[in-house]
Amino acid sequence: MPGGIATYVFGGLSAICMGVSKTGVPGASILAVVLMAEAFRDNAAFSVGALMPVLLVGDVFAVSLYAKDTAWSGLLRLFPYVALGLISGAFLLRYVQGNDLRPVLGGLIVLMFGLEVYRRYRGENHTPHAWWFLLLTGWLAGFSTMVGNAAGPVMTMYLLSQDLPKARFMGTCAVFFFTVNLLKTVPMAWVGMITLDTFRFALFAIPMTFIGLALGRFLFCRMSQQVFDTVALLLAGIGGVWLLIP
Repeated sequence: MPGGIATYVFGGLSAICMGVSKTGVPGASILAVVLMAEAFRDNAAFSVGALMPVLLVGDVFAVSLYAKDTAWSGLLRLFPYVALGLISGAFLLRYVQGNDLRPVLGGLIVLMFGLEVYRRYRGENHTPHAWWFLLLTGWLAGFSTMVGNAAGPVMTMYLLSQDLPKARFMGTCAVFFFTVNLLKTVPMAWVGMITLDTFRFALFAIPMTFIGLALGRFLFCRMSQQVFDTVALLLAGIGGVWLLIP
């Protein structure tokens, strides 16, 4: 595992961005994924594994702050399809590198971005509750989080489509990712993404997460609902475009 100064600079910045995404700015998680991938340019699997302890720490704090506002009905409808995505992603990673799937994930996220922009423009509310939309979103969220910790844009699109108040958005997001990230740890260790080396690196990155958690909470308390929705939508769209780039 690389151990140069660049690894720790990019890794620390990644942890800060992840903390911000957990408590205040949904969509900032995709920047965290980008930075961690830069920290481990020679091994994409290590970048995903090194981020896992950071994710779980952020999830614990997000749940403690926002879980009381969770929209349980939307989550319970989504979880069976998420499980399918997690299972298919875990098995595929035995044969394919997660980076090879980036363009596919990016294309699907950009498609969801387009659907959400169209829905908001037309004022259409049927699609977010259609069975095929739930199936696609749930499967894609499970699959993308397994192969590259890239479910942030997917869940942002889904929750924005539900027109949730920002506190309810954050609570639902917090419970979802805490549950999914716990479920991911065993299969990720099974495919070799989580190792003793990535855990040692995470011991450095986790303190940086607390900076991001505080910053995210500060921003969340000062954002209006309109600014929150706009920032979340734009960052999710940017995340999809970034995944399209080889």
